[in-house]
Amino acid sequence: MKYVRMPIEIESPEEMGYSTIQYNLAESSVRDIRLSDLNIDLSNLVLFYGEHKGIPKLRETIKEKSKILSADDVLVTSGAATALFIAATTLLNPADHLVVIRPNYGINLETPRAINCAISIIDLKFEEEFALDVNKIRKAIQPNTKLISITNPHNPTGKVFDENIIQQLVQLAEENNCRLLVDETYRDLNFQTPLKPYVAERSPNVISVSSVSKSFGAPGIRIGWLICRDKKLMHDFLAVKEQICLCNSVVDEEIAFHLLHNKKTILEKNHEHIRNNFAYFKQWFAQQKYLEWVEPTAGVVCFARLKAQYKMDTEMFYEKLYSQYSTIVGPGHWFEQNKIYMRIGFGYPVFEELKTGLNNLNACLEQSM
Repeated sequence: MKYVRMPIEIESPEEMGYSTIQYNLAESSVRDIRLSDLNIDLSNLVLFYGEHKGIPKLRETIKEKSKILSADDVLVTSGAATALFIAATTLLNPADHLVVIRPNYGINLETPRAINCAISIIDLKFEEEFALDVNKIRKAIQPNTKLISITNPHNPTGKVFDENIIQQLVQLAEENNCRLLVDETYRDLNFQTPLKPYVAERSPNVISVSSVSKSFGAPGIRIGWLICRDKKLMHDFLAVKEQICLCNSVVDEEIAFHLLHNKKTILEKNHEHIRNNFAYFKQWFAQQKYLEWVEPTAGVVCFARLKAQYKMDTEMFYEKLYSQYSTIVGPGHWFEQNKIYMRIGFGYPVFEELKTGLNNLNACLEQSM
């Protein structure tokens, strides 16, 4: 397999240096938390090899009292990124075929490319409000299709696909004896409507992926998970994990358990912050001269673009935004789109940072026309 570094990671805030950025509008998460915020005592934790699937109490908590899922349907991984890697490398080989939507998080495209399998990309369009057309996916399916891959809530648009669309995709996977992977990393950032159960509840053909990174502000502990009701497939996933890392850090898993055990309290606070920021964000876009958006319905990002009547040197714009304004957004090329597109995050900054960052963005756009 030939691996390629992804632009979203090369140009990530952690790689650029957090100290060089004052107004971070590139993140797709809430603000990172401190260990001291959690009031957790790890002094008696035994630093042994953890259970390879993940500690039982964490897996039990992840399944969220589901009457359909069991703890054995959960595999804890080192972040959602590893979960996605495990799924792709288990299900796909060069003789197989993948149907995947775009824009998308890079791993959902780059790992299959490294495998060198055949890929059909279904592009979501701004003009169609990033709607997902099931018929396009149906027509793309081939006899060797092993996997259909989507994200919901969608990254980078914040779109939540209709329940009927999801159910049609589940049925497609069942009818064609393939798998449906639903990257649900942003499900707990659904701050406007009630949380839905994992899609993996609906069929053994479905794989759900999520983590504590985005919704809980804890990307540093590297805890994510795969959920699937297919026992044989979960056995195969575990075999991959054991060859990558054997088990997770028991420290990370204990912290993740604490976060999920206190999920209701933590998310209520985070959602209140998101709603306050989002109200201002909507107001800002209503008055925006240069950019247009499809209003997101979940998550903490939108995928805006430059209005057609305006032209600018995008390379110079992003450089000026960073160097002169200490502000960053996520350029379109992070998602294999033109740089007139940009992912703008409204969940990571505190309110005053959001206001100043958006003012900086507007001023830089003004200068770049």
